Parts: sequence; structure tokens; C-alpha cells
Amino acid sequence: MTTWKDPYTRQIRAEEQKLYKHLLHWAQVESPSRLIERFHSLFIDGVGYPDSEIVMLLDQIISSKQAEQDFKFVLNRCCHILINRWQMHPQQQIAIPELVTLFENTSTRVGKHSYRSKSVRRLQDLIKLFIESEQYVTLRRLSQVMSKTAELKNEAKVKPLGTLIRRYPYLYEHCLLSEDSTYEHQQNIRQIQAQAQAQFEIGLSQYVTYQVRRSHLAKKQAESPTKLIIPPVKNPTLLSDGELFGAIKQYAGRVEGSYSYRDLAQSFLTHSSKTPSFGAFKNDLYAYLITSIEPEYGKRQFNKKFQTHLQNILSHNDSQQVNEFLLIRTCSHLLNFLVVNSTQQPQHFIFIDLVANLGINITVGLLLKILLLCRKVKPYLEKRFSILFNHYESDSGAAVMWLIQSLENLNVALSIHFGSVDLSYLNQLR
Repeated sequence: MTTWKDPYTRQIRAEEQKLYKHLLHWAQVESPSRLIERFHSLFIDGVGYPDSEIVMLLDQIISSKQAEQDFKFVLNRCCHILINRWQMHPQQQIAIPELVTLFENTSTRVGKHSYRSKSVRRLQDLIKLFIESEQYVTLRRLSQVMSKTAELKNEAKVKPLGTLIRRYPYLYEHCLLSEDSTYEHQQNIRQIQAQAQAQFEIGLSQYVTYQVRRSHLAKKQAESPTKLIIPPVKNPTLLSDGELFGAIKQYAGRVEGSYSYRDLAQSFLTHSSKTPSFGAFKNDLYAYLITSIEPEYGKRQFNKKFQTHLQNILSHNDSQQVNEFLLIRTCSHLLNFLVVNSTQQPQHFIFIDLVANLGINITVGLLLKILLLCRKVKPYLEKRFSILFNHYESDSGAAVMWLIQSLENLNVALSIHFGSVDLSYLNQLR
């Protein structure tokens, strides 16, 4: 679970509290459209707001010496006072993208309002800083999540990757929360995440059920012609039907002899419980993971690099017995190596090389083998993919189709192994 900084470690001024109280009052009594007009007048235009006391409070806030550092937090809180209210009412959620869109056009003519021109220019400068902040980035992503416009698969190729954020609930906590997110907002995002994940799992389950029934019906029709028709169910992913079948078979079916990924992980954990030392455990772990790597590719240089990296993880503990701490740290280090290290060092050449040479199914399957050994690193893997998502957020889908397919495959793999919907009958597709 990501740890978020407490937004209240920053001292909240009396002017801010009054502003928040004012917006909270109107959020409870006004319609979303009227609130958006109110917000636009106060923060975007900076003129014509009907409550002069609130205008004076805002002027005091933006004129403070700390405004360039703190105003992004103030404005973000003001946005979320409205958003949190609208999120409680499904019919009002469409207002969230409308609110965020206000910041796309913030130019205002202030010549006619000379008595306000200095304050308005100051406000516009601070708005520009806000648009460049992490707070606005998370707002924009939330806007994409709340948008009800369905993406067609061919549209995904021309749209920026960022417009697909709502398809990947496992990224929400890492992409939709910022350092000053309130507890209420964190809870709202987790609720949206749970709903989106459940919707995807149900859609996946219904789609596979449809395909299984259609397959059985085709066999019956071959034996005895019939006119029975099964209503079609839409593929819930951006993968083709063939790609989705391949992913399901990979993550739910048998991958090594008669063993599934879950079987392999359980067998390894049973064996490793008898391993005498951490050093010996890492040797066994290498053998467990390397079976997913095609020998021809591995022999070039990957296997050696991978083994060296694994041996160097916490090597000063090699003589100790394996414990949960060592397991978690080892798995997290491996995810760094295989996917991406950090936001500060977003190199991911190894991941791209694996996808290009082994294919997405096997590459995601390799990551799944690690997750099934230590489920506590699942949020850590999700964070790795959020780093890649953020890195390529403005790129067109066509330019990063490898990442879109990886995100889609990971969604399927996580749903099969960590979801709440029973997908055990997926094996019927073999």
C-alpha cells in the first residue's frame, strides 16, 4: 500500500478554512452546473464573483509569500470539495471532467477590471503553476477515469495513452492520488477502484462463459444441426479475441507440463521452506524463474545478468535462513530489475527486450511467478507499471502498443489470480 503524506502537516491558514467552508456549503445546495460556473468565476476568471468577502480571502491567500509553493494544495482541495460531493451521486459524476476542463483555457482579459488586474494576473500565474503540478496531473487522470465515453480498439491507437487510465484499476492508487490527497479522497479512489475492478472481472467472466457456451454449441450443431443462438458478449479488453484467449490460457492453464503458475509457485514454496540458507534459496529461485526464459534468448546474456543480479540481492544475508523480510525484498528487487527501477531512474530496457523476444504473455507470466511467491509485492508491481504509464502518458497508443498490451495482459493475470470472481472454469478453454 502506498503511503501518502499527511496534507495537514502544512499549516492551514484561517483564510483557507473559510474558503473551504464556503465551497462546502455551496456544494451541498447547488447543482453541478451552477457550482462549475461559481468555480469558473472565482478561480479562472477571477472577476464577477458575487461574494466580495470570499474574493478578499482568495486575494489574501494568493498574495502570501508561500503562495507559489502552497496554492496548488489549496486549489486542489477546493476541487476535491466539489469532486467528493459529486462522486457520491453517479448522475453527477459527469461534472468531474467538466470541472477539470476549466483549466484548459485560463486566459482572461483583465483590462476592463483595472481594480482587479493585479490580483487576476497573480491568480493566473498561480493557476499556470498548478497546471504543471502533480496535483493537476492526478486530477486530469481522475477526469479520464470518470469519463463515460467508451474507447473503441482502433481509437486506442490514436489517442494518448493517458486517456486509457480508467481501464486499469490497479494503477488508480498510484496515478490518481497525490501527496496532499485527503483521507476522504483516498477512500473515494479506492471505492472507484473496487467498482472498476469488479466490473472488469464480471465482464471477463461473462465473456469467457459466452465463448465456452458458443464452443459447446458449435460441437452440438456439428452433430445435430440446430438454430439456437447465444447473444454475443463484448470482449472487455483491448486485446483481440485470439490475444485474449492466449492470455487466459497462459495465466489460468498449464504452462509447464501439467503445472499451472499457481501449482509451480506452491511447489516452490513447499520446497523452499526446507532450504538451509538465503543463498541457497536464491539459487533455487533462479532455477524456478529461469524455466520461463527460452534457452536461446537466455544464453545470449540475459541468464547471466539475471543470475548475477539475484545473487547480489542482500548478499550479506546469504548465510541466514529465509524469512518474510528477505522474501519481500528479494521479490521487489527482481521487479525493479525486470520492469523499471524508479521514477527517478525509469530505465526499462530489460522489460522491452523481454517483451520483444519472449512475447508479452511469457513476460507477464514471469512477473506472475514472482507475485505468486509473495503476494505482498503486488502493490509494488502495480507501482512499477504506474511509472511506465506516467512515463509514456502523452504518447499515442500506436507508439506504445507494447505497453497497452502489457497493461491489458496484466489486468487479465491479476483478475485470474487475485480477483474475487470465480474464474476456475476458464480451464475449459484448453
